[in-house]
Order: sequence, then structure tokens, then C-alpha cells
Amino acid sequence: MKLSRKRIEDFQKLIFDWWEKNRRDLPWRRTYDPYHILISEVMLQQTQVSRVLPKYREFVTVFPTVMELAKATPADVLRVWRGMGYNRRALYLRKTAVSVIHDHKGRFPKIESELRKLPGLGMYTARALLVFAYKQDISMVDTNIRQIITHYFFGGKAQPTIVIAGVADQLVPKGKSWAWHQALMDFGSSELKKIHPPWADRNGKKKTSIPFKETNRYFRGKVIDRLRDGSYNEKLFTVELSGLFGKSPQFVAGIIERLKNDGLVCISKSGIIRLPER
Repeated sequence: MKLSRKRIEDFQKLIFDWWEKNRRDLPWRRTYDPYHILISEVMLQQTQVSRVLPKYREFVTVFPTVMELAKATPADVLRVWRGMGYNRRALYLRKTAVSVIHDHKGRFPKIESELRKLPGLGMYTARALLVFAYKQDISMVDTNIRQIITHYFFGGKAQPTIVIAGVADQLVPKGKSWAWHQALMDFGSSELKKIHPPWADRNGKKKTSIPFKETNRYFRGKVIDRLRDGSYNEKLFTVELSGLFGKSPQFVAGIIERLKNDGLVCISKSGIIRLPER
């Protein structure tokens, strides 16, 4: 879809005019350090800004440089990650830090294809680093930006990723990619709730979901939380959590096995379960 110059400029004006009055002051916007920006981007995946703010400050205090994070054990990182959920993100951050130190002499690549070779980095996160750390004039599309483009350019009708990306590319103002994407982020965070309520699906109907406390993610998080405080005999640990969760020992054992497969817990030959130390 080819946009006219007027339509592009009108939309840019709409967003920048709104942002001038509503921009947020966030700590990761006061730095161009790709390491700190990576931390913020990974934390902001599936986590609200209000929850990320205190944890971001804590994380960069404990691990102020990519070298400090690379030297930390997975257990160290998971303990600092407490309360964030989606714990695999913490392990990916550490693995990325190790790769940057060992494979890139401590410097983050400035090329998208190289960034995407880092553990856990997809197109969006790689482009976020290029935009927010290196001010490259490229587009980046997350869920909010996709919904903004869908609403304003396609009347709310879902479009293929390639179509959304094509429009996003045309909208980036030359030399202002950093500000443009910060403005879109703020606009999406504030205004999308009015356009597309969080409880609605794409057709505006109320979404249905099971209670969070009945999801595997909830129980996985509870297992990790207990292990942040120490190590346990696996069999006794399984029985204890079975009682606490009101679930069968087999259910808890299945949760633990999947956590083990994901590298989030380890079990010694003597049957002790703990967070991974390497």
C-alpha cells in the first residue's frame, strides 16, 4: 500500500502533536546504551511499564554493565528477576550478555542480521536496539504499533504482517526515528484503550480466558519463587507443592520437568532441586 506524501505528513503531525503534550519520561529514554535499552525492551515484553520501572532500576544497579550480567549465574539473574514473570526472558538476557562478551568483544552489533543471531532476539527487539541505541531510520512494529496502523490506515481490518511493515516503513520521518517510535509507543499505550479495549478481541467482542491462577504459567512462577529462597529435596518439594497448589504430585512433577527442560531449574544426582548455577 503506497501512501501519499500528504497522508504521511498528516499522520506524523497527529502523532507528534499529541506526543508534545503527553510524552512520558522513562529512565531508558535517557540513555543510548544498547545494553540498558535491551534490558528495558525485554522487560517490557508482556509486562506493564508501571511494573517494569522499579525492576529496571534494580536490575541495572545489580548488573550495571553487560560484563557484570555475563559473569552472573542464571540463579543470580533469576533472583533479581523476581516478580516479573516469564522467567525465560531473564535467561535469554544473560545468554545474550555472554554472547556479546565472547563473540563480539563486548560490543553490541549495529547490523540487524547480527543482532538477530543473539539468543532470544527477534526482528522487533533487534530493530528496537537499532532505533533507540543507534538512531537508525528504520521501522519497528510491536502489537501496539500494528494496531495503530490497522486502525488509522485499514479501518480496523487485520492485515498481513508484510502490509503493516510496508506502511510502517513509509511513516518513519527521516532523522527522527528515535522520537517517532517513542511517540508511537506513548500514543499506543494511552489511546489504544479508547480505540480497542483490552478486554475485547479484534471484532470488539469480550474475550474469554481461564483465571490466571489456573494456568501453567502461574504454577511455574510459584515453583521458581520457592527456589529463589533455597534448594530442596525434589521428592519432598513435589509433595509439599502438591498440597499448597491443591494439585496432584504428578501435576507438580510435570511442571518441574518442563522447567528443567527450559533450563530454569536443575536437579542434582542426589535429588536436590535448585535454580541453575551455570
